[in-house]
Amino acid sequence: MQFRRAVPADFPEVRRITREVYLRAGHFAADHPNMSVLEDVEHRAERAQVWVAEAAGQVVAAVTLTFDGQPYSEIARDGELEFRMLAVDPAHQGGNVGRAVVREIVEHARQLPGIEAISITSATFMERAQRLYESLSFCRAPERDWYVPGEAVLLWVLRRQLHC
Repeated sequence: MQFRRAVPADFPEVRRITREVYLRAGHFAADHPNMSVLEDVEHRAERAQVWVAEAAGQVVAAVTLTFDGQPYSEIARDGELEFRMLAVDPAHQGGNVGRAVVREIVEHARQLPGIEAISITSATFMERAQRLYESLSFCRAPERDWYVPGEAVLLWVLRRQLHC
């Protein structure tokens, strides 16, 4: 598997994978306002970093990386890389692709000057994702939990320190 920055030719697959994952999981209805944000890969790529995992020449996963003070950052603090919108193609789920992507994010973050930790938001009902993050040394930071504006959805913040 290759982990690399997405290029415009990848955007249709990133859009398809992200849409399919969020809809199948029941996170949003097709007409929910957040779906348009998830689907606008071009906007995201202009204001954050969209990365893809590629296997056998096919995009199998996508994720957005952002930093404190950037438009797509929700929780990153100074010295943190935040990742969002991790989506693994349903045809490749269950094969440890998500785990491999998170490991690649950790390795990438270690190479970035000034980055000491990685942060992620996870809705309380995303139990499978939380188990994955916790198995890769992410810890809850409950003092940073927050609610989706205008909704009663509690979001947990998980964080992984990079250097001891």
